[in-house]
Amino acid sequence: MIDEACRTLHLPTIRSRWEELAATALKERLTFKDFLADLLEAECLQREERKKARLVREANFPRPKRLEDFEFDKNRNIVPEQVNTLADPAWVKAGLPLCLIGDSGTGKSHLLIGIGTAIAEAGLRVRYTTTANLVNELAEAADEKKLARTLARYVRVDLLCLDEFGYLDLDKTGAKLLFQVFTEREERRAIAIASNAPFSEWKQTFTDPRLCSAIVDRVTFNAHIVETGTDSFRLAQTQKRHRQG
Repeated sequence: MIDEACRTLHLPTIRSRWEELAATALKERLTFKDFLADLLEAECLQREERKKARLVREANFPRPKRLEDFEFDKNRNIVPEQVNTLADPAWVKAGLPLCLIGDSGTGKSHLLIGIGTAIAEAGLRVRYTTTANLVNELAEAADEKKLARTLARYVRVDLLCLDEFGYLDLDKTGAKLLFQVFTEREERRAIAIASNAPFSEWKQTFTDPRLCSAIVDRVTFNAHIVETGTDSFRLAQTQKRHRQG
């Protein structure tokens, strides 16, 4: 009867653990109320863990990365206190931007995914994509008369993580499509960008000077800016392995 009731009420943790918790309650001579509280607490905790896992999975990160695994001692440009503050979802709820600027191999993608993971585990909706993939998806949606639906999917998430921002040259159409995403999210939904180019070089990505200026204004206004420097951690690790070999 307990098994069937738990299936009907969608209580998988109570269904799998009630015997274990009942045995513990008998051993420790808990009251009925304490036993019930333990059952419900176990279900709530497990449900919260499942929610975190689902939100991280739906964020579509390309690989698992966590802030606690970042080796701050390998990149002295990055201040741990600043990065760890970004694990708190307050800036996301306020709709503020985040810019991670630095050369390839300096930890931008790790930080972007790690921060995004922390925000997802805090219960907010996150979406990760590369800038090229986003522009291509928007262009295909425009061709198929589905642009509004695709834009809505990227606008309604709490945090949009855009990686590899400085690796492409956008034509006017692609730049305008990306600008639409920024405009729709401005001061309402947070956006985090990882770019290998400083702001002064974004004109190479956005060939229209006015559009470039408007985009820079939107992603830097009240933004958190983390500069990761120019020394490649990946290159240093490769050179170290070669020396050891």
